Amino acid sequence: MSTSFISSAKRVIDTEMAGIATLHDCLNDNFVEACERLLNCKGKVVVSGMGKSGHIGNKIAATLASTGTPAFFMHPGEANHGDLGMLSPDDVVIGISNSGETDELLGLLPVLKRLGITLIAITQNMQSTLAKHADIVVTIKVPAEACSLGLAPTTSTTVTLVLGDALAVALLDAKGFTSEDFALSHPGGSLGRKLLLTCADIMRTGNDIPSVPANTQVPVALYEITSKGLGMTGVIHEDGTLIGIFTDGDLRRVLDHKLDIHALTAEDVMTPNCLTVSADMLAVDALNLMQEQHINALLVVNNTHQIIGAFNMHMLLQAGVV
Repeated sequence: MSTSFISSAKRVIDTEMAGIATLHDCLNDNFVEACERLLNCKGKVVVSGMGKSGHIGNKIAATLASTGTPAFFMHPGEANHGDLGMLSPDDVVIGISNSGETDELLGLLPVLKRLGITLIAITQNMQSTLAKHADIVVTIKVPAEACSLGLAPTTSTTVTLVLGDALAVALLDAKGFTSEDFALSHPGGSLGRKLLLTCADIMRTGNDIPSVPANTQVPVALYEITSKGLGMTGVIHEDGTLIGIFTDGDLRRVLDHKLDIHALTAEDVMTPNCLTVSADMLAVDALNLMQEQHINALLVVNNTHQIIGAFNMHMLLQAGVV
């Protein structure tokens, strides 16, 4: 029994992979024209489809919206009962129907024509009513549905979804859409936090910054490290500029050499010319820097090399950057 399950699953995967492979031959001048119309759309891109095509259309609209092309999904059944009020003449409609004969979708045609709205059809049937009335037809060719009955939309919906991704990414590339642009539409997710948070957003400031004067005795500097809980302290000059950092690692090296910590100052044991970052550096870039240099904490300095903040790996983790 388990063998038959795996056999069926592999047959489905093979069939759908073959369907996706046909998309290469389907991408022609019509696809280019569709991209150009969408790129130059002054309104919204409105995706519509019924049943399984509607589910795929909903995903395509969401992908377009999150990659820099304002879009939303309009249910064709609801559209025929009032939701057509969502449309404006500057919009572009993408109508999805494998057969091209979906009644609810065809019911939209008179209004689209009357408003002068561009209609891009995605269908497998170039001779269908939808294709004949569309301004642009992007065809898909599905050798066979993965359903063993050849009835349930399987390969056709997968191919349509991939085509929608191809449209969205082609537009993204044409617009020069950046990771920062993407983050602006995803501020609530981990990706948004990674791409939008700066060191200033997460660092400790004021009295919470671990720092000691250069002539501070090591035991006092150790107390500063312990009390501030970042595993290090900045060492500053009389004028307030940073001259080094004293870390747990520096302390271990002092103890390994059996030196008398009571006879040493922070300047004697610190690491000079330590790595620092600016407040406007992206937190994810600071994270990458810390991983490359194998360090657990960083000091943030201003243009005059004075300490204005500090953070460690744990704080990055709490902020959702890691």
